[in-house]
Formats: sequence, C-alpha cells, structure tokens
Amino acid sequence: MIAQRVVESRPRVRNVRSARVASQQRRNRAANMRSATLWRFFTLLTVVLALLIGYVMAISNLTGLDYAVARAERQRVALQDETARLDDRIALLRSQERLAAIAAEFGMKDAQQFAIVTVPPERRRPATHPRLAWLSTFGSLGTTR
Repeated sequence: MIAQRVVESRPRVRNVRSARVASQQRRNRAANMRSATLWRFFTLLTVVLALLIGYVMAISNLTGLDYAVARAERQRVALQDETARLDDRIALLRSQERLAAIAAEFGMKDAQQFAIVTVPPERRRPATHPRLAWLSTFGSLGTTR
C-alpha cells in the first residue's frame, strides 16, 4: 500500500475577516501616528516662529521708540536754547536805556502828567439771526413772504 502524503499547511486563521480588520486598523493607526507627529512638529514650528516674529516686531518697535525719544530730546534742547536766546533778546529790547535812546531819537520827552483812562466794557448786542445753520430747504420756513 502506498502511504498517503501528508502536506503540512499553515494553520488556518479562524476568523479571516477579523484578522483583515485588525491588520487594516494597525496600518491606519501607524499612518495616523505618523501624521500626528508631523502635525505636532508643524504646530510647534508655527508657535516658535510666531513667538520669534513677535519678539522681532517688539524689538523693532522699541528701537523706533528709542529713536523718537532721542529726536524729541534733541528738539527739547534746541527749543530750550532758542528760548534762552529769545529771552535775552526780549530783555535787550525792553531795556530802559534802549527805550530812552529811541525816545530821544524821536524827540520824545518824559511825561509831566499821568492820566488814567477807564474804558467801559463792550456791551453785547443780542443776536438778530438764529445761531443754528439751517439747510436750504428749511431756511424759508421761519420767514414770511
């Protein structure tokens, strides 16, 4: 008699469908983890770049403010110098000796009598026309023809 040949075969998976689903889930999970890692990296990169850009903008603004303060300080010093020069000029122009010399040049003499004059305050007249600006269409409503 001839002996039967026994062919060794792989053990069968009991539920082929659940094995296929499990394999698909593993592949999907691995792909999701790869994409999640990329998203985390790009999110971190975006946050770092945003902070860096914010820092550069703040430093730029601070530098601009420093220049503005320096410019204002220079203007303040220049105005103080000009004010001092003008104060000296006013003092020179108001000096009694200068005024006496100009008066003598015009032939003026010192006053012998002093007069004090009081000026009555100006009386306000009541307005004869309304103070509101009327549109041209409403302007003729209050007048008679």
